[in-house]
Amino acid sequence: MRSISNPWAALLASLAVLCGASVARASERVVQDSMAERVQACVLCHGREGRATPQGYFPRIAGKPAGYLYNQLLNFRDGRRPNATMAGLLRNLSDDYLLEIAQHFAALDLPYAAPAPTPALSATEQARARALVLQGDRARELPACAQCHGERLGGRQPFVPGLLGLPRDYLVAQLGAWQTGQRRAQAPDCMARVARALKPDEVELMARWLAQQPVAGAPEPARESPLPMDCGGMATAPQSAKEGAR
Repeated sequence: MRSISNPWAALLASLAVLCGASVARASERVVQDSMAERVQACVLCHGREGRATPQGYFPRIAGKPAGYLYNQLLNFRDGRRPNATMAGLLRNLSDDYLLEIAQHFAALDLPYAAPAPTPALSATEQARARALVLQGDRARELPACAQCHGERLGGRQPFVPGLLGLPRDYLVAQLGAWQTGQRRAQAPDCMARVARALKPDEVELMARWLAQQPVAGAPEPARESPLPMDCGGMATAPQSAKEGAR
């Protein structure tokens, strides 16, 4: 029986070879050796460019003060902040490399998303939360959040983070972790002292009020006057971290 040539089969075979070569070339993406590429593991959880994600427990890290980010990387690596994923990622990284990561994210000046919807506060609840955040409570020796975190609550260079642009769940979780000792900072741990002075309903009210506020600006410059209480981690970053945060 005579074989019959099929020109269409030959054409399809040729196209298959060409398409396979194109797919192979497309998959060969050139990766630059840049910090933006090196921190891809960070943005898987913390969102594109560190802008945060809709999930309530992955905070924004873009634009935070370099000294603060550096201290938190140290805390995760060294066990003061227990998190198996973070500890695993940072276990073998040097102090200098952690500083480079911190400076990379600190330099990202990116817009904030609008505050996520949270349960409304009554007028009484708003007044109580606002007073605690902006005025504190002298009778309990409880400083105002604004005394350390800036008048606009956007943070203060180079070591104090902002309190706005964070989800309510994250704020509640972190204050609760300080209250129970699950989160710690370099001694003296002033945030643990502040958190333990707060009542459970105050934590909830403050977190909801803060989560509802729009971000008013970038971290404020370093202050020359002392903080209302001694806080560790305010001078642990190398001088380059302080300079990079200016």
